[in-house]
Amino acid sequence: MLKIKVQTALALGVNNLAKVAWYRAGVKTGLNPVRRLKASITPGAFFLMPERRVPAELPVNRAWVDQQCYFGWLIHQDAGVPDWHRNCFTSATVPDAGQPWWMIADFDPSVGDIKTVWEASRFDWVLVFMQQALHGDVAALQKLNDWLADWLQHNPCYTGPNWKCGQEAAIRVMHLTMALLLARQEKSVSLPLQQLIAAHLQRIAPTLLYALAQDNNHGTSEAAALFIGGALLEQCGHPQGQQWRRQGLKHLENRALHLIGEDGVFSQYSVTYHRVMLDTYSMAELWRARLELPLFSAGLYARLRQATLWLQQMIVGECGDAPNWGANDGARLLPLTDTDYRDFRPSVAMAGALFLKKSVLADNPGACAQLQWLELDTDLPLLAPPHSASCDSGGLIMLRQPDVFAMLRFPAFRFRPSQCDALHLDVWVRGRNLIRDGGSYTYNTTPELVNYFSGVASHSTVEFDNRNQMPKLSRFLFGAWLRSRDVASEFYPDGGGSAEASYTDWQGATHRRQVLLNDFLTVADTLSGFETKAVLRWRLSPGDWVISGNECRLRDGSIRLRVSPNVAEIKLSQGLESRYYLQKTALPVLEITLLTPGTVITEFEF
Repeated sequence: MLKIKVQTALALGVNNLAKVAWYRAGVKTGLNPVRRLKASITPGAFFLMPERRVPAELPVNRAWVDQQCYFGWLIHQDAGVPDWHRNCFTSATVPDAGQPWWMIADFDPSVGDIKTVWEASRFDWVLVFMQQALHGDVAALQKLNDWLADWLQHNPCYTGPNWKCGQEAAIRVMHLTMALLLARQEKSVSLPLQQLIAAHLQRIAPTLLYALAQDNNHGTSEAAALFIGGALLEQCGHPQGQQWRRQGLKHLENRALHLIGEDGVFSQYSVTYHRVMLDTYSMAELWRARLELPLFSAGLYARLRQATLWLQQMIVGECGDAPNWGANDGARLLPLTDTDYRDFRPSVAMAGALFLKKSVLADNPGACAQLQWLELDTDLPLLAPPHSASCDSGGLIMLRQPDVFAMLRFPAFRFRPSQCDALHLDVWVRGRNLIRDGGSYTYNTTPELVNYFSGVASHSTVEFDNRNQMPKLSRFLFGAWLRSRDVASEFYPDGGGSAEASYTDWQGATHRRQVLLNDFLTVADTLSGFETKAVLRWRLSPGDWVISGNECRLRDGSIRLRVSPNVAEIKLSQGLESRYYLQKTALPVLEITLLTPGTVITEFEF
C-alpha cells in the first residue's frame, strides 16, 4: 500500500501537494495573510432600481419567489430570510458561528454536510430578485437589499462558516456581478457593493494557490471571480482592481489549457462539474465583452468551443438530461430559468452563442429565456446535431442512433478519479435512461454510503471479489489509478458503431468490454484474473422488471435483456441512485455472477 500511496502522490503532482501543504501550514500558523484580513462595508443600498425593463412574457426563475430552494429540488415554503448558519435539511446550526472562519471545523458531525449551510449563501436569490426588479417590482429590489444586509449582519467579513471556502466566495461574486450585468448597472455600482465585492476578492486572492492545486473547478471559479470582480472594481477606481483582474485573467487562461482536454472533457470527469466550469467561463466572457476588454487567447476559446460541443454531445432526450456521470455536488451556476436542475440546455445554449456563434438549442423555451435575459442573439445558425464520437483524453466513447445513445467509460486518468466507474455503460432508449450511473449523493455521510456511491457497485460495470476497482486512500482519493488497454471504436455512417476497452486492476483482475450498436445493442464482457467471483451489474431504470430464465424484461415487453446462460446466478436486487445532491432513491439492479473466468453476452432488445 505504501507503494500505491507514493505512486498516487506522484500522479497528483509534487508541486500541487506542496501548494496544499504550504496553504495549510500558512493558515494554521497565521503566516498566510488571509488570517489578517479586515474589511468594512458602508451601510446603504447595494443595488439601485434598474432602468432596464424586460418584456412581461420573459419568465422569472421562481425558485426563490415566496419560497426557498436548495440544490434544485428541496423546497422550503418560507418566504423569509434564511438562517445563514443552518443545515437546510436537519435545521442543525453551526456552533460558535461568530468565530473567524479558520477556527470552524470542516467536518462537524453535529452539523452534517457543510454544503447544506453554504447553499443559501451562494446568492442564487440575488439573481431571482433582480429578475423581478427588471419586471418593475420595487419590493423585490428592496428584498434583495434587505437580504444582503441581513447576510452581512450574520456573516461579518471573514467570520463564520460562509467565509471558509474561496470557491463559495467566488460564486457570490459571480452572482452579485451578474445581477449588475442584467441591470446594466456596471457604470453605477454603489459603494457598499464595491466594498462587498472587494472584501470577497481579498478573501480569495491569498489562498488561490490552494484552489489551483486542486486541478478542478475551485481554480476556474476563483480565477473568474478575480477577473470579473477586479475588472469591475478597476473601472470604479479601486486601487487593487487591476491587480485582481490580471491575476484572474492569468489563471483563467492557464486553467483552461491545463484542465480542459483537446476533446473538451474537463478534469473532474463529471457532467455537472463540467457545466459549472462552462458557466463560469461564460460569465467571464459576458463581462469581458460588456466592459470591452481584450479578447482571451485563441487557445482558451478553442478549448471552450470543444467543451461546449462535448456538453451538447451528452444531452439526451426531450428534457435536456444527460448521463449521471461522475461526482455531482448539486451546483448550478447562473440559474436564470425555471428549468430543472438536470436540464443542461440553458448552459449549452449560452455557451454556444458565446463561443461557437451558433444556436445549439434555440427552439427550447428555457434555453431561449437564458439568452434573452443575457441579451444574447437568439437568431444564429443552427449547430449540427451530435453524432457518435470518441473522447480519448476524457475516457469516453459515445455511440448514437436516432433513438439510442450508449456511452462507454474507459480509464484515461490524467487527473484524480473520484469514482470507480471503469467500463461503465450508460444506455438511453427513446430518451429514457435504461442503464444508468449512480451519482455521488453527498460528500459527508456515513462511510458506507460514501463508499457505495463512489464505488464500483453504483455503476453498470463489473465488481471483482467484493472490492473496488481501485483502493481508497482517503475520503476523496483513490490509489492505483487504472489504465486502459485495447481501446478502439468504429462509427457507422448511418449511426451506431462499436466500442471496446479493457483494464487490469491492482490485484490482477481483467475486464474487457465490447459494445456493438446496430439493430440491437450487444455487450460482451470478458472477465478473468479474479479469485472467487465476478459480479456484472446492470443498473436499470425504475420499472416493473421481471426475470425469466436468462432474460430480464419490463413487464410490458418493451425492453429485454438476454444474458448468456453459462453464469452462476442471475438475480434482481435493489440499489440506490442519486440524481440530485442529498437525494437518494431506489432502483432495480440486474446482477450476473461468474465463479470462473468467462464471457457474458448481454443483448438489449428495444
